[in-house]
Amino acid sequence: METGNVIVRQMEVGNFNIFSYLVADERFREGLFIDPAAEPDLLLKEAADHELSIKYIVNTHSHIDHVMGNSEMVRRTGAKIVIHEADAPGLLDTPRNLLEMFGAVPSPMADILVSDGQEIRVGDVSLRVIHTPGHTPGGMCLYLEGMVFTGDTLFVGSIGRTDFPGCSYEDLERSIRTRLYTLPGETIVYPGHNYGSSPSSTIQQERRTNAFIRD
Repeated sequence: METGNVIVRQMEVGNFNIFSYLVADERFREGLFIDPAAEPDLLLKEAADHELSIKYIVNTHSHIDHVMGNSEMVRRTGAKIVIHEADAPGLLDTPRNLLEMFGAVPSPMADILVSDGQEIRVGDVSLRVIHTPGHTPGGMCLYLEGMVFTGDTLFVGSIGRTDFPGCSYEDLERSIRTRLYTLPGETIVYPGHNYGSSPSSTIQQERRTNAFIRD
């Protein structure tokens, strides 16, 4: 999607139906990746096609399937890792058995810790942090006018798991109802995994039809 000077690319990567996103300001040639978990060649080619400098790697949360590309992407771009302050410890606390299961290397520590309401900016494009605890304590969504990147908080027709340590269904339901379902209905939902009937949705559609949390 390209609107004005804003570039948004949704790319499915790796073996776990993960959606990674490129968001950039075409005029300033600055961009960021959201959860660039795998296939760095594919992701970086997209950035190179637009002659972009990658400024940030933004993790919606600290689970290994979303952060396992951090080390390689930092090495190849020099970008700074951004995560919510409550999930920063999780970047450095992935159990060895999970690293082996995913064939992953540990993420470096975060460079920038954010909290609710802060903005992450590339050029004139600004993403607003929406803290949505539940799937993890520091899970966050990223709002750009007309769209929201929901990580593992809200999927198309579903929600993130709440049976891991640190998860809470009550917190997740509250986050979705009070932080996401209050966004304009036409807001496009870009989830963290391709688990639904389509790669994206809208807030209005999820309020009406989500099998787990609906109005």
